[in-house]
Amino acid sequence: MTTFAFVFPGQGSQSVGMLDGWGDHPVVAQTLQEASEALGEDVGRLIHEGPKEALALTTNTQPVMLVAGVAAWRVWRAEGGALPAAVAGHSLGEYSALVASGVLTLAQAAPLVRLRAAAMQEAVPVGTGAMAAILGLDSAKVIAGCAEAAASFGAGSAEVVEAVNFNDPIQTVIAGTKAGVDKACEVLKAAGAKRALPLPVSAPFHSSLMKPAAEKLRAALAGTSLAVPQIPVLNNVDVAVQQDADAIRDALYRQAFGPVRWVECVQTLKARGVSHIIECGPGKVLTGLTKRIDAELVGATLYDPATLAEAKELLA
Repeated sequence: MTTFAFVFPGQGSQSVGMLDGWGDHPVVAQTLQEASEALGEDVGRLIHEGPKEALALTTNTQPVMLVAGVAAWRVWRAEGGALPAAVAGHSLGEYSALVASGVLTLAQAAPLVRLRAAAMQEAVPVGTGAMAAILGLDSAKVIAGCAEAAASFGAGSAEVVEAVNFNDPIQTVIAGTKAGVDKACEVLKAAGAKRALPLPVSAPFHSSLMKPAAEKLRAALAGTSLAVPQIPVLNNVDVAVQQDADAIRDALYRQAFGPVRWVECVQTLKARGVSHIIECGPGKVLTGLTKRIDAELVGATLYDPATLAEAKELLA
C-alpha cells in the first residue's frame, strides 16, 4: 500500500460554490448541518451563495475552510478511502487535520476557529497591519531582511516585520505593521527578491502582533476537551507530532503568533516514509507547494467526486 498523508488548506483557498461539486452528497449535507448548528447560521448557504466579499471576511473564511476540508475528508472515508499515515494543515488547516484525527469534533472546532478569526481581527486595527509574499529569495535572506528593516526604525520603535509563512524554498510570507512590511519589501527587493506582493488580508497573521488574539484562543482551548489523536497530526509551529492534550493546546496557542513552517512539514512527512500527499479541501495551493518543496513527492487534490476517484486510483 502507498504511504500517503492528507494535508488541509487554509485561508486563501476559499471560493463561492466550493462545495457544489459534491452535489447533494449526504455526508457533505450532514457536515454543513453540524457546522450550521454549532455556529448558529446557515454555513451551506454562505458557501453556496457568497458573496465573495462575505467569504473573504476572516470571521467567515476560517469556519468555511474548516468545514470544506472536513467535508472532503468525511466523503473520502465514507467512500472507502484508507486512513493516511499522517495529517497536517497549513495554518488554519491544522484544525481540519485535528478533526480528521478525532482530536476535536467539528462542533468543537467551528466555534473555536470563529473565535480565533475574530480575535485575530480585533488584535490589530484594519489598515495598520499588512502581509506580503516574497518570491525568489531563500528564507534565510528574508529573515535577515526583515531584521534589517525592523532595525531601521530605531530602538524602541513599534514597527514590526517578521517572516511568518515558509511556504516553499523561495516563497516566504512576511507580516507586521504596514510601515514595517513596506520597508521590508524595499529591503528584500534590493537584496534580490523577484517580487514582493502585498496580500489582500485584514490582519498580520502569525506575527507577534497576534499575541493578544492567541491569549483569547488559549482561554477557549483550556475549556475544550481534546481526544487522543487517531492519526498522527504534524503541527505547524514545532513540526512535531503530539499526543498529549495540553501539548496540542499549547501548539495551537503558539501557532496563532508563530510562523507556519510548511517547508519543514512537507520534508518531515517525506522523512516519515510518505510518498504521496493529498490536499483535502478546495483549491490546489498546497499541491503546488509540495512539487516545489520536493519534486520526488506525488501531490494530488481531493475536492469533488472526480478528484476523489483520481486520488483512490493514485493510491491503489
